[in-house]
Amino acid sequence: MQTKWLERAQRIRAIAQAGLAFSKDVYDRERYEELMKLSVEMMVDYSQTEIEVITDLWKGEIGYPTPKADVRGAVFRENQILLVREKHDELWSLPGGFCEIGLSPAENVIKEIKEESGYDTEPSRLLAVLDSHKHPHPPQPYHYYKIFIECSITGGQGETGIETNHTAFFPEDRLPPLSPKRNTPSQLSMLFDFLRHPEKNTICD
Repeated sequence: MQTKWLERAQRIRAIAQAGLAFSKDVYDRERYEELMKLSVEMMVDYSQTEIEVITDLWKGEIGYPTPKADVRGAVFRENQILLVREKHDELWSLPGGFCEIGLSPAENVIKEIKEESGYDTEPSRLLAVLDSHKHPHPPQPYHYYKIFIECSITGGQGETGIETNHTAFFPEDRLPPLSPKRNTPSQLSMLFDFLRHPEKNTICD
């Protein structure tokens, strides 16, 4: 779950960013700039990360702040779920990633599954919209909404992509080591529960 210091640092930064987006008063803008610096210092002190890394993460963030959207595809075959192994950490995740501007959530998940696993898919059902703060992900600098969409295979074959080095299907009782930043064991259990109970309603935090 999200730690208190990170939640507060993110909130301070969000207030400062919103203030800078709308305020015209020079003195108010100075105060918001100071709040922005304080949020960076909190991140540096508590995460023991170099200040340049935190600054680079946030330097492109302007305008009114909102959570980032992360879409993940749940692709089942013979009661097993499709996972891809990430080159970044050699851990496994559902195919997916950030939603790109100009594409709908369904279009994004089709694109991500194809790029990361080689399979052509068709979205069939929205399973869940989760708040990363309410689930046991490790601390991260951004606030995410995680969108899980069930998809069926229409073509293609298992292939690796630029960010992945292995693709495979796994049963629920033999899942590989998961990438906790991307998906958690409880979230995979949730998806298998949808497989067992197709009448189950969409989950929304």
